[in-house]
Amino acid sequence: MIDKNNHVQPILAESINYLVIGHLTADLTENGIQLGGTATFSGLTAKALGLQVGMITSHAPALDIQPIQSLWMLNKTSSTTTTFKNISNGISRTQYLYHTAQRLEKADIPSFQQNPDIVHLGPVANEVDHTILQCFPNSLKCLTPQGWMRATNAEEQVIPRIWTESEETLPLADVAVISLEDVQMNEDLIASMACAIPVFVVTENKKGARVYWHNDARFINAPEVKYLDDTGAGDIFATAFFYRYFYTRDPWEAGRFAVMLASWSVSRSYLDSIPTPQEINTAKTQLIGH
Repeated sequence: MIDKNNHVQPILAESINYLVIGHLTADLTENGIQLGGTATFSGLTAKALGLQVGMITSHAPALDIQPIQSLWMLNKTSSTTTTFKNISNGISRTQYLYHTAQRLEKADIPSFQQNPDIVHLGPVANEVDHTILQCFPNSLKCLTPQGWMRATNAEEQVIPRIWTESEETLPLADVAVISLEDVQMNEDLIASMACAIPVFVVTENKKGARVYWHNDARFINAPEVKYLDDTGAGDIFATAFFYRYFYTRDPWEAGRFAVMLASWSVSRSYLDSIPTPQEINTAKTQLIGH
């Protein structure tokens, strides 16, 4: 918990159900700076799902973190905050990365008396050491690897990076969620990744998502919605999937649940896209028509 002076207030570590590790971001938009990053969207989604949420991150003291003040946070203070500019039309996205906060290492992880139920490594700018997974032997270990697949060019535009650590990272985890764009639609790469981890999910934007499990794959269609903004939709999907999978151990059900919540989220903008109680209740009980 963080008080109004941005001081970390300790809570019992054993009460954390969902721990997300990755940078908060300052997103440059037409409406000014918006708080973003996987840690923000996943943290708030996990809270909306009824979980006690913890976050390990790095950002500059000047960042306005009021929207996530109800979450437990450990901040590795940095002179800069990871800063993005995103340009999206709902199908493709162009990103620029201007600053990056301190890298998160294994040594930055505190000792927990009891491991969180779910640990989510959510890098956005290749800033998280994958060996952090070794700190949580009894947790459901989850990944959104997109940040490990990013580099920048001379114009500070985000470009694809070959994730050379994937062969040693995926076997350490239980579940991973990527987008088709993360791997440049490389089906051979998707197939090899899916074989390296028990549950592997590939989101396909407004179409839906495919889920790989036990040498089987199923595609889950997304409902049609009115598009406004897809910022954070992938993080909302991943968190919903991790949550539902943890409690049901059914990846097909987790995929259905996550597709619905992520689809509805794009009808709203930025942090307003976090799932509502009504949407969560509906997603738990309603099937998508095919």
